[in-house]
Amino acid sequence: MKNILWLGGVLLAGLATAVPVHAADLLKVAIGQRGNWDTAVSQLGHDAGIFKKHDIDLELLYTQGGGETMQAVISNSVDIGVAAGTIGVLSAAQKGAPVRIVGAQATGAADFWYVKADSPLQSIKEATADTTIGYSTNGSSTHSIVLGYINAYKLKAQPVATGNPSATFTQVMSGQINVGWSSPPFGFDALAANKIRILARANDIETIKGQSIRTLIAHASVVDGKASQLKRFMDAYRETIDWMYKGDDALKAYAAFAKTDLETARKIRDEFFPKSLIDPDKMSGVDQLMADGIQFKAMSQPLTSDQLKTLIRIPPRS
Repeated sequence: MKNILWLGGVLLAGLATAVPVHAADLLKVAIGQRGNWDTAVSQLGHDAGIFKKHDIDLELLYTQGGGETMQAVISNSVDIGVAAGTIGVLSAAQKGAPVRIVGAQATGAADFWYVKADSPLQSIKEATADTTIGYSTNGSSTHSIVLGYINAYKLKAQPVATGNPSATFTQVMSGQINVGWSSPPFGFDALAANKIRILARANDIETIKGQSIRTLIAHASVVDGKASQLKRFMDAYRETIDWMYKGDDALKAYAAFAKTDLETARKIRDEFFPKSLIDPDKMSGVDQLMADGIQFKAMSQPLTSDQLKTLIRIPPRS
């Protein structure tokens, strides 16, 4: 009897001390362009345990570009989209799509446009009506930039959706298009081997520098129904950015993720992506982006102040 009572006490003590395992809140995230420094925030923060610290787990899906990312959010297939072109988001919002901006993803851009080394083109300004210029997908930020070149330099060139940097590179080298696009680090090897030449950079267009051309977006139901999870996601996102600009730990993690070396990773961060470029806290240049959207026939008219308040829902910094 004493043994039975003792065993029962042990079992009760075990039950009393047993603590159910708490699962972190899962958010599904669609990300345009795998391997870019600015789009790697979620991946690096997830791998480093920063999101887990904020009780958030991430399921990451990579897309071909901003247009595809936005469609994944609008269809409610994912909770959050990273690097959706702002003009595309503004256009979708005007048409009543249930999309919300929850952060700026890129203000200014590190993207560049290039040609084969033996191309007769020496400047994007020389593009003619027969010149084809690549961008990722319709509604993406690279689409906006190409339209920006056409507008700024009064070009008659033909914009062509070419997909991700790898697919674009193949089309340039095979002669299917004249001018391709890329974002660091993709294309660095070809530049070093003198296979391609940079023809233009996104920030060559003065107005691009002050515009939040890419956004973090969420479905309206996520903003309304998962406010706590979204706030913790943004807290972790900001903390990850701070970590990415301190020391070499994040650079080493990025180099492994992007399959490059440490010094190339450092060059990408320090020369192409100032920290201010990926600051999520403020949407800049929205009025100009709406004007561009109207000019490019992506929008019929500017959004009203009330519509912008509904659309832009950035959780405050803790």
